Amino acid sequence: QVQLAESGGGLVQAGGSLRLSCAASGRTFSSYAMGWFRQAPGKEREFVAIISASGGNTYYASSVKGRFTISRDNAKNTVYLQMNSLNPQDTAVYYCAGPVVGTTVVGSWGQGTQVSVSS
Repeated sequence: QVQLAESGGGLVQAGGSLRLSCAASGRTFSSYAMGWFRQAPGKEREFVAIISASGGNTYYASSVKGRFTISRDNAKNTVYLQMNSLNPQDTAVYYCAGPVVGTTVVGSWGQGTQVSVSS
């Protein structure tokens, strides 16, 4: 069972940027797709972005496309989420997860990291 640990959340003003990191345990990290999800207060958890095992393919929710970038460093067992042009609607707990198949998590979830965007 892969173990995941997110970091990099915090409070930022609207228009600002944050980069989230997710460190994974295990020696097979480079063999599966990974994803980022988020859950805002009072709302269901939603898909944000996924990245293929090699990092060559990515897919984004329409709400973040063009503002967020998912990437991974397989040598470091880490997946990243660069978030630019943040707005208050991006306020949520962000989770990494993997492996994923499409936008379905078939493996583990991280503990989450809070991102708060002030107006």
